[in-house]
Amino acid sequence: MKSAPTVTAMEAISTFATAALAGFIAMAILSGVAFLFLREGKPLQRLAAAERACAHYSYLSERKVCMNAWLAAAQSGSVAHR
Repeated sequence: MKSAPTVTAMEAISTFATAALAGFIAMAILSGVAFLFLREGKPLQRLAAAERACAHYSYLSERKVCMNAWLAAAQSGSVAHR
């Protein structure tokens, strides 16, 4: 008697389908997270530029007000192009 397991075609198809579904779900999650980061309209490049522009403020509250004003000014120019 031979007790070696055999892989049928149906098992191979279900394994492939499961792997494809897992890949699709992973890509959907990653693209969803990327969309949520970019939805705000403040990419990290603009945030970094605003932080550098407002680095001379000592207090965090002043720096946040400056950054928000800087981002609003940058946003108003880019909205006109759309």
